[in-house]
Amino acid sequence: MSLPQIDPSDSVAPVFAALGDATRLSLLARLSEGRAQSIVELTQGTGLTRQGVSKHLNVLENAGVVSSKRVGRECHYAVQPSSLAEARQYLERASRQWDDAVERLQKLVES
Repeated sequence: MSLPQIDPSDSVAPVFAALGDATRLSLLARLSEGRAQSIVELTQGTGLTRQGVSKHLNVLENAGVVSSKRVGRECHYAVQPSSLAEARQYLERASRQWDDAVERLQKLVES
């Protein structure tokens, strides 16, 4: 059984790489609350420096998971749901393939 092919135009691999870090997942969870936030807001309560949070946000932005917008002297970051939807679709295809493989194995064992 092979996993679904990744279309070269898909950007799921960078998304999975970016989400492979607990700090970035935590930042994404905070941004998923619905409103754009500044680095200062995202730094609060993390124990990280603004520089550290900024580096993590850059990784997320390069993967297309978040976007930034200049507001005065600050950058505000927001979630980009489209790249997460692509990653979800890839996982759903992989899940269906695994389900099919388990079903075939179960039929083989039962026969």
